[in-house]
Amino acid sequence: MHETVIQVRFCETDLLGHVNNNNFFIYMEDSRIKFFEELKLVDENWNFILASIKCDFLKQVYYGQEILINTRVVKIGNSSFHLEQDMLEKESGDLVARGSSVIVQFDFDKQLSKPLSEDMKRQLESHQLAPK
Repeated sequence: MHETVIQVRFCETDLLGHVNNNNFFIYMEDSRIKFFEELKLVDENWNFILASIKCDFLKQVYYGQEILINTRVVKIGNSSFHLEQDMLEKESGDLVARGSSVIVQFDFDKQLSKPLSEDMKRQLESHQLAPK
């Protein structure tokens, strides 16, 4: 599992004082990019697209809180992989949101999906959720 810590900034809150729901997608993106970089899945040529994303909001988050994002692979396909991201309030460990996404390796010249290499699949498997 990959971990990223996010510090909630004042500008990410709304008139109600809690983090606006749009920011959770930004937090997920930031964590995904760090995950890709750690696994060395990206180089100077970015070749992934976000095909699907979802987020369930479970608890309000406020300015100054730290959010721990745990990213893990739940499925690896031919040209895509599925991620789950749990967002926890770092101090209490409370689950505040849960996201999922589908990432596709993409050939921008051909405008088609592109198969993942065996090396990419091995890297992803190292962070894959064990079957229940």
